[in-house]
Amino acid sequence: MRLLRSPLKFVLAAMFILGLAAPVMAKDKFEKEVEKETGAIKLLREVQQGGYDLVSTADLKQWIDAGRDMVIVDTMPLEASYKKNHVPGAVQFLFPIPEMEAWNTKETDGRTQADYGALLGTDKDKTIVVYCGFVKCTRSHNGAAWAVKLGYKNVYRHPGGIFAWKGAGFPVEKGD
Repeated sequence: MRLLRSPLKFVLAAMFILGLAAPVMAKDKFEKEVEKETGAIKLLREVQQGGYDLVSTADLKQWIDAGRDMVIVDTMPLEASYKKNHVPGAVQFLFPIPEMEAWNTKETDGRTQADYGALLGTDKDKTIVVYCGFVKCTRSHNGAAWAVKLGYKNVYRHPGGIFAWKGAGFPVEKGD
């Protein structure tokens, strides 16, 4: 009889604890939704301000597989990120995280606007895809916005970046 009471007490205690925790878990769900909304609106405003478009991870993979003529730019640090892993075919050009309203060579590893233009090429109609680490990272916003400022017309930001790319199980390249 005593054995029956112990499991019963355990089940009742667990139900009580879960009952107390349910409102806290529900609150977390709603708070997470506010965070998602805030992030989505921030991303939308950056896109509107920057004058570029977005490309999803799945669409970027399709473009690569189809051999679309494009330049893919990884805007993260060379040593700390790009050399460890990047989207296949991507080239590296560092941009800062805070919005870069004016070109600052200190924030771009000493590279200039002309260097960025040379990396992107002379065809202003070519597809340019810019990414960083993840949706909240704004390095890709800076890279895409500056491509538009330099006159490129088909500029896309891949907001999920390398985290979404790896999360989708797509292959990465390492090194230079």
